[in-house]
Amino acid sequence: MSSYKDMAIAKALNAGLQKAMQDDPKVLVFGEDVAQLGGVFRVTEGLHNEFGDQRVFNSPIAESGIVGTAIGLAMRGYRPVAEIQFDGFVFPAFNQITSQLAKLTSRSEGFLQMPVVIRIPYGGGIGAVEHHSESPEAYFAHTAGLRIVTPSNPNDAYWMIQEAIKSPDPVIVFEPKRRYWQKGPVNLDIPPMPLHSARLMREGTDVTLLAYGPMVTTALQAAELGAEEGVNIEVIDLRSLSPIDYPTLFASATKTGRVVIVHEAPTNVSISSEIAARIAEHCFYSLEAPVLRVGGFDTPYPPAKLEEAYLPDADRILEAVDRSLDY
Repeated sequence: MSSYKDMAIAKALNAGLQKAMQDDPKVLVFGEDVAQLGGVFRVTEGLHNEFGDQRVFNSPIAESGIVGTAIGLAMRGYRPVAEIQFDGFVFPAFNQITSQLAKLTSRSEGFLQMPVVIRIPYGGGIGAVEHHSESPEAYFAHTAGLRIVTPSNPNDAYWMIQEAIKSPDPVIVFEPKRRYWQKGPVNLDIPPMPLHSARLMREGTDVTLLAYGPMVTTALQAAELGAEEGVNIEVIDLRSLSPIDYPTLFASATKTGRVVIVHEAPTNVSISSEIAARIAEHCFYSLEAPVLRVGGFDTPYPPAKLEEAYLPDADRILEAVDRSLDY
């Protein structure tokens, strides 16, 4: 019989890291202020006390050095888990990630494995200043050689971080920072599903609503409001952004004939752009309307007092649902 425990997403990530470190002495955790402080969001809290400063240690404020160190550790047989403190700070490490980390296994013809996990808190909604509320996932999804996942609930957070650490390939875990304190049940014994599978969150027949990370909660809220108006909305959590579980998406699009995709990132050249193109290609004869997208505006992320207008909410999602149904 499985044991369950209610946790916030941040605590579930912490518990998942703890379990991975207990299971494998080669797992190391490092980044800016992750040791004694436990990171700015306290996701690594307590790990330094349990595992010591040889396995949990602080880094200088140099993201390129953090990822470069992780690559070197992976070459020596370790499984490093590197934290990038905020989404907007990953760009100094962009060259290391895209030119080295993503390429080394191919460059060495499979001789070198890169079991590196990069944790990145991402997205807005926390009232932060510039560089602290970005959604840079599309930059990395475009790069072959990287796996990219994003949990939307505590159970996925607990298991995804462990499965990412076990992967022989580099995995970027985008953590929805404004949902860090959202609680839910965690099954401590049985993983929910394969790492790169999408999940049907709510069955429906009228419209398919695709979301990931912080927007899954918003999508479910929109579906509840839609039900009050007689619209039966199906909600799917992508979970994995590279690779994407297209068979699940195609099956839902074929069933409902209408698709709306939502994310915090701007829609221009985005995850939703690719999904919309693939659905149009593979489900053309089943679609009753064009695939519609709801995202952040094509501007730099705004100051805190304007972010509620920038971020997609249930009203903007339902407006897109109504447009889809009007075709």
